[in-house]
Amino acid sequence: MTSAFVSYHHDNDQYYREHLAYLSQYHGAFEDGSVEVGDIDDDLPSETIRRIIRDQYLRDTEVTILLCGTETRFRKHIDWELKSSMIDGQVNKKSGILVIDLPTTAATSWHCSLPSEKDVIYGDYRGSWTSLSHKSEYQSRYPDMPSRIIDNLMSNTVAMSVVPWSRIENQPENLKWLVDATAVAGRTNQYDLSLPMRRKNYNPQSDLEIC
Repeated sequence: MTSAFVSYHHDNDQYYREHLAYLSQYHGAFEDGSVEVGDIDDDLPSETIRRIIRDQYLRDTEVTILLCGTETRFRKHIDWELKSSMIDGQVNKKSGILVIDLPTTAATSWHCSLPSEKDVIYGDYRGSWTSLSHKSEYQSRYPDMPSRIIDNLMSNTVAMSVVPWSRIENQPENLKWLVDATAVAGRTNQYDLSLPMRRKNYNPQSDLEIC
């Protein structure tokens, strides 16, 4: 069974995290390898932060599951977890990344990049599929998505999927398939690492960065 780490906004999206734990424990969708990320000094060099998270918290997981809600993109620890997942550590290797769009977001699209994904996950879909080529198109369709994810969705060296919550909520077999396929893709992904790590959280209500 594929081991996965779940990255999410603890204050906003705990319900969805607990449901994933249920799908893991009772339906074998994945092996839950998540551990709580403790306090890490913001003043440490980015490489040190990345190494601590990759080798101490993500440990031997093969996939990072991102639960994307309305404020996910503003959280520094989520950004640290994502970038750490994209780089080989001294102990643990990089992971595949699976994005699950939560019902709270304003997303209007799905993103398929895994072999056979359209048939397995969206076999009942009879509409047309569209390829995006510009960053503004991704930002329009995924307004709540972290910039680091959008950069990698655009990359032709990365296989990363965005699936709506409705496709996995009561379909653990879909989640298992996605996690397993994401683990395989992650071994050869060449991630876009150009974006600097976020150093502070951002509060959209007050338009301020906070610690």
